[in-house]
Amino acid sequence: MAGVYGLLPLGLKVYRKIENIVREGMNSIDGQEIMMNVLQPRELWDETGRFSEISEIMYQFKDKNGKDIGLAPTHEEQVTDIIRHHIKSYKDLPTSLYQIQVKFRNEPRAKSGLLRGREFMMKDMYSFHVDEKDFENHYKKVGEKYLDIFSKIGLKTKYVAADGGIFSKYSHEFQVICPTGEDTIYYCDKCDFAENKEIAKVKNDDKCPKCDGKIIEAKSIEVGNIFPLKNKFSSAMGAKYVDNNGSEKDLIMGCYGIGLTRALAAIVEVYFDQENNMMIWPESVAPFDVEIISLEKNKEAEELYEKIKDKIEILYDDRDISAGEKFAEADLIGAPKRVIVSEKSLKSGGAELIDLKSGESQIVEIEEIASVL
Repeated sequence: MAGVYGLLPLGLKVYRKIENIVREGMNSIDGQEIMMNVLQPRELWDETGRFSEISEIMYQFKDKNGKDIGLAPTHEEQVTDIIRHHIKSYKDLPTSLYQIQVKFRNEPRAKSGLLRGREFMMKDMYSFHVDEKDFENHYKKVGEKYLDIFSKIGLKTKYVAADGGIFSKYSHEFQVICPTGEDTIYYCDKCDFAENKEIAKVKNDDKCPKCDGKIIEAKSIEVGNIFPLKNKFSSAMGAKYVDNNGSEKDLIMGCYGIGLTRALAAIVEVYFDQENNMMIWPESVAPFDVEIISLEKNKEAEELYEKIKDKIEILYDDRDISAGEKFAEADLIGAPKRVIVSEKSLKSGGAELIDLKSGESQIVEIEEIASVL
């Protein structure tokens, strides 16, 4: 149905690689991975008043006993509940908890495939601090790590100032410039200034307020965001800590999200070549490092496959179909490198190795393929 998609084997391979890069990034800044519940009781959400506030996007229903239940579209309430039972002292702070898990949102505009869904995979992290200064230090660290994560999965992102909503004056989004994006941002062609259209005080061709650069308007895809939460949830839910003077204080919180399946879709939007009906995945997330295509030379191709299959991720196409069909499907699968074993290549001294990204092609001796790759 609209906004609900499954992942097939190749899509899942790409997703897992994105997930692992995100997980490594969160662990590197002392995030601790947990797994929270999607199924949640109304009572938890009534502590903050949000069961009614976000009823339009939260799937809500009654169980067989008539109890109100919701599918969590976000997890501030549950993570605050966890923390209030386990954190008591300033000595336990700061701390960050994150999960990579399915989210459900009754999105009124479910469209564009995985870019805007009602069921999707997300990494959400929540941090807890003694004061605003400690929070701001962590917020900056997460922002830098997000830029690094997106770069590793092949997305060049802008760090964009956005509306903070009910929580604060500001938040930040990570936007990928793309003509098919549904967001609009304004950014400087020289410095790091960037604002979402919803808060922008600049327009196209204006002078940058930070430097002498020029403002550019662009369509973009949001793949992540970070928010200050201040003490909204900790105050409402009694999540406090005792400071070094023995005084009880509200925890200061932040939240940090990355849409993983959304990032997968954004990579396709950026890298898919519509004109040539061809996908070339960034090497870090490609379903396979290389695809071997045999053109009626299965014996030689099979030997090559056996030699290198344990060293790198390979897809070997030995099907009895036409060369045209094999190449058309290889173009869509999108392994960044391709090895073709054919009568012509063998006569030239080996197999043809093609780097799809650069377009470079070379004949490599069969024995040398593994080391070259």
